[in-house]
Amino acid sequence: MNVKDGKQHLEAISGKREVILNGSVIRHVVDHPAFRNSCQTVAALYDFQAREENLELMTYETPTGHRANRAWQLPRSHEELVQKRKAMTAWAELHGGFMGRSPDHLANAIAGQVIGLDVFEKHGAKYAKAYWDYYEYARDNDIFLTYVIINPQADRTKAWGEQTSENLTAHIVDEDTTGITIRGAKMLGTSSIMAQEVFVANLQPLRPGEEDMAVCFAVPLETKGIKILSRKSYEESAVSPWDNPLSHRFDENDALIYFDDVRVPWDRVFVYRDVDMCRAQFHDTPGHISQNYQAQVRYTVKMKFLLAIARRITETIGTISLPPVVEKLGQMASQIATAEGLLHGMEISGKQVGEYYVPNKSFLYAAQVYTQGLYPTFINEIRELAGAGLIMLPSSAADLGLEQIAPYLNATQVSTREGEDAYDRMKLMKLAWDAVGSEFASRHTQYEMFYAGAQFVTASHNFQTCYWDSTDKILRTRGRHGLLPRRKGHCGQVMVSQHQTSANLPPL
Repeated sequence: MNVKDGKQHLEAISGKREVILNGSVIRHVVDHPAFRNSCQTVAALYDFQAREENLELMTYETPTGHRANRAWQLPRSHEELVQKRKAMTAWAELHGGFMGRSPDHLANAIAGQVIGLDVFEKHGAKYAKAYWDYYEYARDNDIFLTYVIINPQADRTKAWGEQTSENLTAHIVDEDTTGITIRGAKMLGTSSIMAQEVFVANLQPLRPGEEDMAVCFAVPLETKGIKILSRKSYEESAVSPWDNPLSHRFDENDALIYFDDVRVPWDRVFVYRDVDMCRAQFHDTPGHISQNYQAQVRYTVKMKFLLAIARRITETIGTISLPPVVEKLGQMASQIATAEGLLHGMEISGKQVGEYYVPNKSFLYAAQVYTQGLYPTFINEIRELAGAGLIMLPSSAADLGLEQIAPYLNATQVSTREGEDAYDRMKLMKLAWDAVGSEFASRHTQYEMFYAGAQFVTASHNFQTCYWDSTDKILRTRGRHGLLPRRKGHCGQVMVSQHQTSANLPPL
């Protein structure tokens, strides 16, 4: 059926790349102890979609006769959007929502942008054609892309073009008839270790005079001059699958990517020296909506997973029947239901953009504001429900092999769930710690709080897309019925009758 599977993906990322980790240059990632399990996790996603029983759920037939993941699909109706969501949910359930930059994220982002291809046409026909051609190539080959669309923090008091280091931010340093040359850094290349290509753009606003930075392109991660400066690998630090059941295989990694005079051919350049077009490609197209819609689908799965852990903890330690615990779990369940309700709401109240159907952006940004603040609170609630149970654990799985301490573990690691013993309790608590308390877990809290930008940024998006017209309409309508003065005037000029009572006021 020409569907990409795990073996094909591992072969695609088996070439030489330049990853900097712990003072070493790593050329091959698929067999390195810092990355191999995560690479296998991604391969498992592709194997899942390639199974015959999952083909219809996970893939669709493209106009060129290939079958690709539904993330690349340009939905024409609410029904097709729901099909995409079901595919994204199925993938997210395989990793519990812990791989935020799984292959369907960038596929959705690019699909959303090409829905607004007319925006690129205004920028230049050749750039629009290059982007559409790339979309078809990436779609038909089911390419796994990462992206770097944020500039390094550096000196936040200065604009990007005013930084001390002229080579801080990725920018054009040369060009000729064959393409452009890029030098400088972008972040955060989440999943760049196990991805095939990198998509480079500018989500943050640029100013006039910063045209050298105003560029968008895509190149393979094996391209000469690309340096992947990886953060610490939590996978490499994982003691065992028993001790670190999440971080040993779901560490998607993050990296600063430096472009050391990287050559980009013109047919891979989609935005060129236009600061406003850098904004437009995200916000005048459904691109930003589409990528964050996928994020909300994944987030919902992740929160359900965490809720299951929370309840299982209370069942294990015997607090499930306590009224305050029942109340707390009920509140947590309602919070997830609210997030999921917003997800379904943005689907059912979506709109047509030309021939395509996109989620309701007002509901989308409302969901982002809500979930961004919810995650750290939710994690803290699980900590409170677990108490000391998260730290009264053996140091590692190696302790379980000591016969002399088995009696102590059996005596102290008590589970009140029927049929479960000390081993089951410890296994659950190790999972819970990796989800809420480990270094891996801490990174995820930071990620969920900032992957879409600082909270003031997401709140600003929500402000800009709120239904202010409808709220004002209600205010104006009620004003005509006496809730607001009918006549304009200064203080003292508008009078209300002393004899007006609630009996003769218009009903709300």
